[in-house]
Order: sequence, then structure tokens, then C-alpha cells
Amino acid sequence: MDKVFKALADETRRYLLDRLYEHNGQTLGELCERVDMTRQSATQHLSVLEAANLVSTVRRGREKLHYLNPVPLNEIQERWIDKFERPRLRALSNLKRRAEETMADKPEFVYVTYIESTPERVWQALTDAEQTAEWWGHSNVSDWQVGSGWEHRRSDGSGIADAIGTVLESEPPTRLVLTGEAPGQERPDGPSQLTFDIEPYGEIVRLTVTEGNFADEAERDEAAAGWAAVLSNLKSFLETGSPLPQEPWLVPQR
Repeated sequence: MDKVFKALADETRRYLLDRLYEHNGQTLGELCERVDMTRQSATQHLSVLEAANLVSTVRRGREKLHYLNPVPLNEIQERWIDKFERPRLRALSNLKRRAEETMADKPEFVYVTYIESTPERVWQALTDAEQTAEWWGHSNVSDWQVGSGWEHRRSDGSGIADAIGTVLESEPPTRLVLTGEAPGQERPDGPSQLTFDIEPYGEIVRLTVTEGNFADEAERDEAAAGWAAVLSNLKSFLETGSPLPQEPWLVPQR
């Protein structure tokens, strides 16, 4: 948390976050043009923001794209704001990543969180039906083999699946790629795609969640509003043994 406050204390770094909020997924060159800054100076500021987990990066070919990561801001909200004035200051949680251009080869959202756990435990928490029911409010049900189907079923005993899809990649405990959509929904561009990358990071785990191929801007915004809270709930579940004392977080219905 100290790194987050230190990063936010600098006006230039706040300005960089503002530019990513306006236009997410920018290269270093694009950011330098927007903020009238040398590449060396921008690189130094972005390194501080990455260390604070406020910016995450994804490589696409030779390009390195920078994304605003709202998870640390959501954690600040939960610890320092929600308990004092949750109703009036809910707007902070709406700080989310927006992509203003739709590009087939660029993910529309990238979220990163760091968890005091192991890759094996994170994988289990994402794929075990009983565990996902406990912290997500839904059971993720599949045999998790490539080509198999999966369902995101409500844990209220109804057996209703709010999302279904196919397992595209399954490399336990490091990578899981799924398609997802509401049952019976026909999408012109096909289902959305969801990727979980689980990496050791020293003695903890770096979890990167990437979601793309949204049908429209409204669906993208709906997903953005939920993922920061979902990852915070997962982090709490793995680090404390209990999800956050809130309603279960659901995958936005497609």
C-alpha cells in the first residue's frame, strides 16, 4: 500500500494514469506524445507505477502496451473509504480501464493483482467448484481439459448457469483460457475470451486477468465494474481463508 500512495503522490504519475484512463493500452511512444515527455523520464515514472501495481503491461509482438490497473485503488477504497462513506464515495470504484479503440489483436482489459499464495492454490481457487462457490457465489464447473465445456453455475442450488463456454487452453497451474457468454446468446463476433495467467513473483503470486472481444461498450463497462471486486474477493479468500464481507461477486451476465 505504501508504494501505491508514493506513486500517486507525484503529479506527473497521476497525469500518466489520467492519460491511460482516457485511452488505455498505449505504447511508451504514444504516452510520450500525449504528455510531452522524454522516453527516459516516462519510463522512470511508469516503472514506479508498475512497482505499485497501478500499471500493468502486455506485449503484443514488438510493442509493449500499458494498461491502467484499478485493483490497488479498489483495495484503498475498501480499506480507507468504504467503511467511512460507502454510499457517497462509490465513484472511486468506477475508476476502470477503458479502451477507446477496438483492435482485434489488443486485449480490452488487463487486471493484475498480487496474492500471498502459491500458483497451485490460486489455480485450485479458480477451478474447484466448491471453492469458487465460496468466494465467487458461483461454481466453476468443468474437467478443465482443452476443448471441454465449462459453466459458471449459481451456488443457490438452482443449478442455473449465468455463463458458459469452452476451455481453449489449460496449463495447470499457470494458464487458463476460456470463452464465455450467456446461455442461448448469439454474438456476431463470437463469445468473449477470458485468460488467467498465474506466475510466481518471489514468494507470492502475480495473477493477470485479461478479458476481450466484448460485444459493445456497455458490456465492456459492465465487466470493468466487476473485475476489481472479484479479484479483491479472491485475494481475501486465499490470504485470510474468508471472502470479503460483501455480497458474492458475479461474472457480469452476457
